[in-house]
Amino acid sequence: MDILFIADPLAHFKIYKDSTYAMMAEAARRGHVVYTCEPKHLAWVATKVEATVRRVDIVGDPADLHRQHWHESGPHEHRALTSFGAIVMRKDPPFDMEYVTSTWLLELAERAGARVFNKPQTIRDHSEKLAIGEFAQFVAPTLVTRDAARLRAFHAEHGDIILKPLDGMGGMGVFRVKGDGMNLGSIIEVLSHDGARSVMAQKFIPEIAAGDKRILLIGGQSVPFSLARIPQGGEVRGNLAAGGLGVAQPLSVRDREIADTLAPVLAARGLLLVGLDVIGDWLTEVNVTSPTCFREIMEQTGFDVAAMFVDALERAVA
Repeated sequence: MDILFIADPLAHFKIYKDSTYAMMAEAARRGHVVYTCEPKHLAWVATKVEATVRRVDIVGDPADLHRQHWHESGPHEHRALTSFGAIVMRKDPPFDMEYVTSTWLLELAERAGARVFNKPQTIRDHSEKLAIGEFAQFVAPTLVTRDAARLRAFHAEHGDIILKPLDGMGGMGVFRVKGDGMNLGSIIEVLSHDGARSVMAQKFIPEIAAGDKRILLIGGQSVPFSLARIPQGGEVRGNLAAGGLGVAQPLSVRDREIADTLAPVLAARGLLLVGLDVIGDWLTEVNVTSPTCFREIMEQTGFDVAAMFVDALERAVA
C-alpha cells in the first residue's frame, strides 16, 4: 500500500537514531510505497484534503546507518489523503496552533475515509503532561497551576521538586529546586510567564539516577524493553536530546503493570503508538505526538520495534 509519513524535513533526519526512518525503512522493505510531506504541505481544496507529497525510495546499504545518501525523492505530486492506505503523523512538537490546524485538516480527511495514525482528534485532545492525571495511581505527587503561591506551598511540602512547562519536549525548560529553594521565585516567573501560563510541579524522584525509562506501546501491546535515559554530567534530565545515555533494559514488574493498564485504554482511542515515561515506579508523561527510541532498543536488544510497528499498522488498516 501507499503510506504517507507527515514529518519534519528529511534533510533533518539522523537515521542512526531516527524512529520515523526506522518505520519508513521497514515499510519499504515489505514492499509498501513510502511518501512524505510536512504539515505545511496539507491543504483543504474545495471538497477534499490533499497534500503536496513526494515518493521516497530508501537507497544504500541498510546496515550503514551513517550514510549521507539514504533516500531518493520523486517529483512533487498533489494527492488526496484518501488515496493513501495509511497516513502516519510524525511531526515533532512544538504543539502550537499550526500543529492543531494540521490535526483539524487530518480529521476532515479522516471523515472522508483516510486512515490516520495516531488519530488526529486524540492527539489534539491529549496533553502529554496532563494525561497522567487519568492514571493517578501511578503518579508521584504532582501539581499543575499558574498560581505562584500554590507552587511555593508545593515546594515547602515536598522540599525537592521538578518544575517544567506543559508544552516542552526533549527536557527543555525542566528545573530542579532543592530544599533551599534557590531561584524558586525566578523559575516560577519564567516558566509561568508571570502567572500567565500553567506549570507542572512534581516531587523529585531520586530514581532518575537510574534513568527516565521510555516504554513504547504499539497497537495496544508493550515493547518488552524500555530505554532508560540516564542523566550525565550533573544533569537532572535524562532526555537523549539533553545528553542522556540510553540503556535498553527489560520491563520491570511495575513497568508492565503500568503498560498493561494504559495500553488497552489508549489503543481504544486510536493511539497506535504511545511513549510512556516512567521514573522508578512512577509515570511522568504519556507521549503521543512522535514517540522515539526505536533505534536504540533495536540495536541494543535485537528486538525489531519497527517491525512490530508496521505489523500493527497493517492490522489497523486491514
